[in-house]
Amino acid sequence: MRIISKLDIKGRMVVKGLRYEGLRVVGTASEIATKYSLLGVDEIFYSDIVASLYGRTSLDLILKEVSKQVFIPITAGGGIKSVNDATNLILSGADKIALNTAAVNNPILIKDISNALGSQCIVSSIQTKKNSKGEWEVFTDSGRNRSSYLLEEWLDTVQKMGCGEIFINSVQNDGTLSGFDYELTKFI
Repeated sequence: MRIISKLDIKGRMVVKGLRYEGLRVVGTASEIATKYSLLGVDEIFYSDIVASLYGRTSLDLILKEVSKQVFIPITAGGGIKSVNDATNLILSGADKIALNTAAVNNPILIKDISNALGSQCIVSSIQTKKNSKGEWEVFTDSGRNRSSYLLEEWLDTVQKMGCGEIFINSVQNDGTLSGFDYELTKFI
């Protein structure tokens, strides 16, 4: 088992919310990554939660700073819309790239980045929750917007496009301190 610490980033700060709402600042990206590294986590996952909303990613400066202090794998996601965006984050210190909103809007992006950088560094970050019909829906934009995909279909798509890892987040459990969503785990 690996422990992956997912840090939601807004600006240069780590924020935490409840089901992606009511964000509160809990520290800087650098200090929390250093603390978790010393505690023995296996990987850090930085997710710029406002990048898609603002049409940019600001993780490159954070990655350059943190990769000098922390020597565990780092995944970076948020606002990645092209091979160039992904390459810049890898060159800034990320080991892997996480895609959600842009990939849902254009699944070929997964294949393009996988072909350029290798599938081992492509993580499909999936945000999902159950709808009123009991189906798991895929969401984008930090859990704010429904996509046209149901989870089972999207899982098939990202694998066919060449992602190397899948990171799934239960929107309804996020920040509740109630542990894993075992119903979702069983479904997967």
